Amino acid sequence: MRSTFVQSSIKDTTLVAKRRAQIIQSAIYLFKQKGFHRTTTREIAEQAGFSIGTLYEYVRTKEDVLFLVYEAINDYVYEHLQAIIEKSEPSVTNIIAMIDHYFRLMDEMQEEVLILYQEIKSLPTEKRDIVLQQERDMVQLFKQAIMPLVAHTFTEKEIEVIVNNIFVQGQMWGFRRWLLQRTFTLDEYIQLQTKTILNMLHIDESHIAHRKNEEQL
Repeated sequence: MRSTFVQSSIKDTTLVAKRRAQIIQSAIYLFKQKGFHRTTTREIAEQAGFSIGTLYEYVRTKEDVLFLVYEAINDYVYEHLQAIIEKSEPSVTNIIAMIDHYFRLMDEMQEEVLILYQEIKSLPTEKRDIVLQQERDMVQLFKQAIMPLVAHTFTEKEIEVIVNNIFVQGQMWGFRRWLLQRTFTLDEYIQLQTKTILNMLHIDESHIAHRKNEEQL
């Protein structure tokens, strides 16, 4: 976790990381229950197990807390995608694996993703720009995986549109869960979205079945 854009009066970086992790966990819990605007910093401190004075040693405002939440969620997703991408050997199989992994992360983090989109306007402009850059960094991981395989077929801007579509389609599982989860299982949704994405990329969808067979062995 970076957290370099939020000031703290505590110099012990290990302690700062520990306390901020507690603050983030408590804030996410409360934001899910009450929303950002109806949650107070005092409630976040109490949920974290320390006084409001202690909380203000590690953050300055409630918007600082929100920024830390954004940063933690984005870092979590980025690190998981970074771990699975095969930059030295790009392949269709790896693209399918990344889509599958990303969509399952979005299923795991449905409430967190909703918080991100509902409250982005509550961040100061400078911190909002940082958060949006973090999201662009995640999108670029998909671009790095896809570009070597289709650069001869698509322009860079076309690929940019496709990778942003992948990103949004994963998040849509949480946005429209009230409808989608009545119609599809997660596995069905991932399979159909992957098929659609491969068709957009003009890639033979038989790779999906091939990967499934490999997983079953």
